[in-house]
This record gives sequence, C-alpha cells and structure tokens, in this order.
Amino acid sequence: MTSPDPLTARLPSPLQEVRDDRFDRRGVRLLLKRDDLIHPELIGNKWRKLVPNIEAAGGRALVTFGGAYSNHLRATAAAGRLLGFPTVGVVRGQELAGRTLNPSLTRCAADGMRLHFVDRATYRRKSEPETLAGILRAAGAGDAYVVPEGGSNTAAVRGCRALGEELRGRADVVAIACGTGGTLAGLAAGLGAGQRALGVPVLKGGFLEAGIRGLQEGAFGGRRGEWSLDERFHFGGYARTTPELEAFAQDFEERHGLLVERLYVAKLLYGLVSLVEEGAIAGGTTVAAVMTA
Repeated sequence: MTSPDPLTARLPSPLQEVRDDRFDRRGVRLLLKRDDLIHPELIGNKWRKLVPNIEAAGGRALVTFGGAYSNHLRATAAAGRLLGFPTVGVVRGQELAGRTLNPSLTRCAADGMRLHFVDRATYRRKSEPETLAGILRAAGAGDAYVVPEGGSNTAAVRGCRALGEELRGRADVVAIACGTGGTLAGLAAGLGAGQRALGVPVLKGGFLEAGIRGLQEGAFGGRRGEWSLDERFHFGGYARTTPELEAFAQDFEERHGLLVERLYVAKLLYGLVSLVEEGAIAGGTTVAAVMTA
C-alpha cells in the first residue's frame, strides 16, 4: 500500500554486516547503517535533517545555501517538488551565474528550485544578520524560512538524535562522514553508554569541532555523548577526490556489490580501513559506518 505522505521514510534504516578481509584479519566487525535507503530522493541524513525544518517552515518558501555540488540543495529542491512548496538555493560563486549548470544544479532547477548566486566573500558572511537580510532581499525571499548550509541547525540536530537511538547497543563505534557536523552532533547525543561517535570531515580547515560543540549547545544545552573527529581523510576538501580514493571506492564496490558515493561515503570508508590497519580501532570492536548518501 502506498503512503499518501511523499516523505514517508524507511525507518529504522537497515543495518547490514559486511565481511571484509581488511577488517576480519584485525578482528574488527564492520556494519553498514544503510541510511542511503531511507528515501529515494531525500537520502540518509538529508531526510533526518530536512523533515524537522520542513515542519517548522509551515508551508513557507524554504531558502538554503550550498556549493555547486551540494547534496543538501538537491534534497531541498526535491522536497519542495514532492510537497509543493517553493525553494530558493543560494549558491556560492557569482562566477557560476550564466554558465551551463552542472548536473547537480540542473536537477535542483528541474525540481523547481530558484537559484541565486552570490560572490564568495558575501557567502562567507551569510550568517551575519545584515548580510543575510541583503541576500534574502536580492533573492526575493523576504518571508521565507531559512535553513543554514548543510541543513545543520537546532531542529536538524534534534532530528538526527534518532539515528543514534537506532544504533544503541549495536556497535561500539559509529562512524560518519561530516560536512557541517549536524548529523554527528545529533547522532552522538542519541547513542548509549559505552558507545562513541567518530566523525570524518570531508572539508579541510579544522573548524568543525567548535561548530559541533555549538550545535549541541543549541540543541541540548551542552555537549552530549562521546565523539571525536579525524581530519586526515578529506582528500583536498569538499568535492575533491584523487585517483587513490577512486580506486579504493571501485574496489569496495566490487568486493561488496554496492555503490559507494564519492563525496562523503568513500572518504569515510577509506578512513576506517586506515584506522583499522593502524591499530587505532582495536580488535574486538564493532564499527558501524553510516551510509549517508
């Protein structure tokens, strides 16, 4: 029977064990938390972060932010099409205006999202009230509900707490690739005693820890859960890959018969293999890797 709600999700998402000799020979058990199967268009943590914000918006137009390859922009545009509310995407990079859109932004536009390009200096100041007001005026979206870049705000962090709750008692370490950190902030809060969350940032810069602390402060009043970051596996930054990462992802796909998304998931899995081989994840540990896309 088909649900009348187009955002109905498959929850809890499946937890799949995979046998991989790189983990097996170190005595580490690998599970994949298949959040990529939650919803066909609002995949993984995008669903968990967007749905609470859509509810808070109450049918108003939704304005959000992202780069030219943003999964978050694409998911927001899809939600607008599915539910019939307007969306505006503020895209980093004025130089992109007037050019042929890449496949990601083409999909956003096809789903009805109005794209508004801003220069990079303005984009960096988008959280300043005066700058934000100017962006909204220029985009013709003064009465819209604003969702920050990556969808990470208090509502989103609280929504992601359910991810941790679904994994209570199922793994010792829960690892996730991080963009803006909202999913990790909520995930860590939902885990049980004795469990820890590990974040693998896909952007370089070393700024994420303070951001996650701030998100947990806003959502829960302070730090929640045990969590840490390993910043070594960004491969040059967001949307950057290397031949080494591509070869790793292809090999993982062949080993396990599943698709590996390159911007987030490949970096997460590469990081976990490295940590296991270094001995940083000890034998006897059960690791759950969250497939966010």
